[in-house]
Amino acid sequence: MCAGVEIEVEEKKSRKVYFPMATATLPVLMKDGSVTSLPWGARNEERSKDGTRARWPKGGWARHESVKAGKWRAFDPQPAKIPAMGYMEKDGEGDSHWFKLEPGQYIQGLVASIGEERRVYVVTVGAPPQFAHIHDRWPRIVSRDPADE
Repeated sequence: MCAGVEIEVEEKKSRKVYFPMATATLPVLMKDGSVTSLPWGARNEERSKDGTRARWPKGGWARHESVKAGKWRAFDPQPAKIPAMGYMEKDGEGDSHWFKLEPGQYIQGLVASIGEERRVYVVTVGAPPQFAHIHDRWPRIVSRDPADE
């Protein structure tokens, strides 16, 4: 389901971001080519900062099939790419498994909005058969504009 992401912070330097960290943020490459850093999902029943009653979807992931079915429509979902060097999945035993991305590959992100506030969620699909023993959900990996897919 993508519990961690390795991102480049400087040339030849990286850091690992884990979803359970309350302050987890990820870089997001928007369709217009801009890059911004956004909070990764929501923990518990977080509300928007503007005082509205709106609540962020709990977790850090958006099922691809739910996005396609319109279940994220209330959050004005925008496709984005998460420029990452790799990602981590935990298996049923709690062991971490890191997977590297190839140059030109990205984790597909969904930018959700409540008012002016935005958050990024990792879009997931079913795990590839060879990795189903690790986890049943997997980040969707894209190499081109996810809005085209």
